[in-house]
Amino acid sequence: MTLRQENKKGKPLLLTARGYSGCVTSQLHRQRRRGEELEAALLDAAWAELVEAGFAKLTMESVAARARTGVAVLYRRWSGKDELVLAAIAHYGRRNPVAIPDTGSLRGDMLMLLGGINDGRYTFTVVITAAFAGLLASTGLTPAEVRARLISDRPNQSALVYQRAHERGELDLDTVPPAVLAMPFDLMRHDLLMTLKPVPPERIEAIVDDLFLPLISAHRGAHRGAHRGAHRGAHRGADRQAHRRAGA
Repeated sequence: MTLRQENKKGKPLLLTARGYSGCVTSQLHRQRRRGEELEAALLDAAWAELVEAGFAKLTMESVAARARTGVAVLYRRWSGKDELVLAAIAHYGRRNPVAIPDTGSLRGDMLMLLGGINDGRYTFTVVITAAFAGLLASTGLTPAEVRARLISDRPNQSALVYQRAHERGELDLDTVPPAVLAMPFDLMRHDLLMTLKPVPPERIEAIVDDLFLPLISAHRGAHRGAHRGAHRGAHRGADRQAHRRAGA
């Protein structure tokens, strides 16, 4: 079956039944988007616009056009461009999580986790870095505040890795300073931001083998030494008290 329609200039258009049905289905699908589905589509469009056009050229109108919706739909959810971009970045991070490894060893887990961050966060880091200056100037937020907004509801991948290592006896979460635990990820972030390139595998191995694990071992050894010293001191004190009582 063929249907006859007219375009804006009054010229006839011919649509097959299949083409007409597909057009109507597409329109109905756009009309039926509601709630979480609609918000996800809007954020996907905002991320795509951020990647393609950059923060400076991104507008509420350009995102609405890409999402095939009206600007009012965006303003009902976000007060403006800054809030939309922050939400889009956070949304992309949630939709593309880094897998949490479980190799059975702290070294294996750290190499895989940092490698996963390197592979999965390279594009993410480049886009955020390009948008960062504009976000800071436009929002008035500090870099730490922007980062907190972006990762506030994201699971901490390292926490489970460290908890498993603690249970295996490979590290002591009660004695290792938080700065040591954060160090591998701080160094990865530094390298990604400074070079805007993936971190070489040998650099990741050096972070784990030459910096992180020696510090973990040093703190584990210091804890054991302190524990043995305290244990010996307690025994010596008990022996002296027993000796004094015997002498009395």
